[in-house]
Amino acid sequence: MAVPRTNIMVFSPPSCYLGDMLRDLILKNRSYRRFYQNLHIEEATLRQLVDLARLSASASNLQPLKYILSDTLETNAKIFPHLRWAAYLKGWGGPEEGERPSAYIVILNDMHLSQAIGPDHGIAAQSILLGAAELGLGGCMIASINRNGLREALGIPDYFEILMAIALGKPKEEVCLEAVGPGGDIRYWRDTSGVHHVPKRSLDDIIIGMKTEK
Repeated sequence: MAVPRTNIMVFSPPSCYLGDMLRDLILKNRSYRRFYQNLHIEEATLRQLVDLARLSASASNLQPLKYILSDTLETNAKIFPHLRWAAYLKGWGGPEEGERPSAYIVILNDMHLSQAIGPDHGIAAQSILLGAAELGLGGCMIASINRNGLREALGIPDYFEILMAIALGKPKEEVCLEAVGPGGDIRYWRDTSGVHHVPKRSLDDIIIGMKTEK
């Protein structure tokens, strides 16, 4: 049975509705894996980015996320070997010395506060990376981690669940979005110039129309 429609209000978006600012920021927020390693990112900047995560939504408002900040060569070197980079790029073990991240933010779940993390770390990571993009920086969410090795390297207590590491720096590569081809292959790849290509499904491909009653 169709639901009667009464008192329908039509939303009239302002002139800035989904304007250039937000769209451009999202387009700049790519997964970068090569950086100007010698560009130092200060701890104060990392704290500002984590503050954006702190202000973002949290399931049941439990706020169980904790963060490790790394902006020194010594700590960065402890983190790097335990991360797995770009599975689709066969034979590439990650950025070479000189192109590695300038900083990292490691996201943890405090299991004293929550056993089931839900969507929190994804929301937090997106907020951090959008903030980084606004500053002219870039990064990459990395969830493929040797967790035991990283825990030992940083001395992370057992009650912290290691969720993700965010690599950060000034991007040293170009990332180009393109349409998914006829074969439906979504694997990213690099061309001979080092440009990183990322296929994206079309808007029509991801919106599902549902049959409605009349």
